[in-house]
Amino acid sequence: MARYLVVGGVAAIVDISLFMLFAEGLGLPYLRVSAATFVLATLVNYWLSIRLVFVSGARFRRRWEVALVFAVSTIGLGLNQLILAFSVEKLATGLLAAKLLATGMVFFWNYFARRVLVFGAVRA
Repeated sequence: MARYLVVGGVAAIVDISLFMLFAEGLGLPYLRVSAATFVLATLVNYWLSIRLVFVSGARFRRRWEVALVFAVSTIGLGLNQLILAFSVEKLATGLLAAKLLATGMVFFWNYFARRVLVFGAVRA
C-alpha cells in the first residue's frame, strides 16, 4: 500500500493542480473540470501502478485489465463527483478543500477495488 500511496500522490497532484488551474484559475465549471482531470489522473495512476505496484497481466489480459481499471475508476469518478458537489453546494466548502476531501476518500476505493477486483497480485 505504501507504493500505491506514492502513485496515488502523484496522480492526485496531477488531478488537483489541473483542477485548481481550470476551475479556480480560469473559472470553468468545476464538475466538468473535475471529471476531465480525474480521467487524466486515472491514466497516470494506471501507468505508474503497473510499473511500481501491481503485476499487470497476472489475472487478466491487458485489454480486460484496462477495461476493469476504468470500470473501477468510473465508480470512483461518481463518488468523487458526489463528494465534491455535496461539499461545495451543501457544505459551502471551498473548491480546494472539497477536492482534497473527495480525492482522499476515493483513494481508498481505488486501491482496494484494483487490488481485489483487477490485479490481485502486488509487486514484491
